Amino acid sequence: MQSSPSSARPSAPRAASVPPARAAHAVPWLAYGCLAASTSLIGSYVGLSKLLVAAFPVFLLAWLRFGMAAVIMAPWLVRTPGEAPLSRRTKGLLFLESFFGNFLFSICLLFGVRHSSAVVAGVIMAGIPAAVALLSFVFLRERIGGRVLAGIALAVSGIAMVALHKQDHNTAQSQWGALLLLGAVLCEGSYVVIGKQLTQALSAKRISALINLWGLALVTPLGLWQALDFDFGAVDLKHWGLLLFYAVAASMVTVWLWMQGLRHVSAPKAGVFMVFLPISTALIGVLFLGETMSGLQALAYGLALGGVVLATWPQRSGGSAA
Repeated sequence: MQSSPSSARPSAPRAASVPPARAAHAVPWLAYGCLAASTSLIGSYVGLSKLLVAAFPVFLLAWLRFGMAAVIMAPWLVRTPGEAPLSRRTKGLLFLESFFGNFLFSICLLFGVRHSSAVVAGVIMAGIPAAVALLSFVFLRERIGGRVLAGIALAVSGIAMVALHKQDHNTAQSQWGALLLLGAVLCEGSYVVIGKQLTQALSAKRISALINLWGLALVTPLGLWQALDFDFGAVDLKHWGLLLFYAVAASMVTVWLWMQGLRHVSAPKAGVFMVFLPISTALIGVLFLGETMSGLQALAYGLALGGVVLATWPQRSGGSAA
């Protein structure tokens, strides 16, 4: 890249060494911003979804969400000029991405929120980064150090405190909701690990559209079953508007933002940005849903969140650039 006549002077080597050094320390701020925005938006509709499950049956809600998003994202299905055709492995990963990240995650999340509160959901969902680190170790062979193991232990302790905490004198209901939300955590961890592999082959838009179609196909039988006995006329305009926001946010915007960021960031490092999810979820519950946070829940929330940060915060290498 040396085109100036002065490149032959003795000072040229010093100038030429600067760009590589700067490139080595370059921080992908745009990717970080995409990841943070994605998880913050997810956290907002985790809290607001409690309003939707009161108006729609869970499977019908998921079916309407995927259906609305499929119509909006139809142009995203077109293969870009430089994109290779889908291989059998890529097709399998797309199915698994949708099965865990869309289908099972939505069911566990919506049923879990129904049997719990948005604040409790926020604490349990704080375990997602630890789940990402664990699954990265199992499937991507990422080494887990002592600090990561300690962080996972802290996150699990926080989750256990919430799961065993009695709410409204209905322990069974609270524990059932906690188990479902824990299942959602594992599904979301799988979503991150599988998504990292998909971003190597497909654009963020096409991944979003294809996994949404798989989600629609998976939930259609259950959605139609609940639609047969549902009174659509009883749903007011406010809930339809909230459903449209949920469809666009959950299936389109958050997935695109996440895949864009994940393309430039490793899976364990991306997992740390999941801390924005429980923060925004709890804020929605306390500020807009009239929920309160007990002292024990606050302690559990802080414990789980501290464990997440400890487990996934990027470590500095000895003398090399990160």
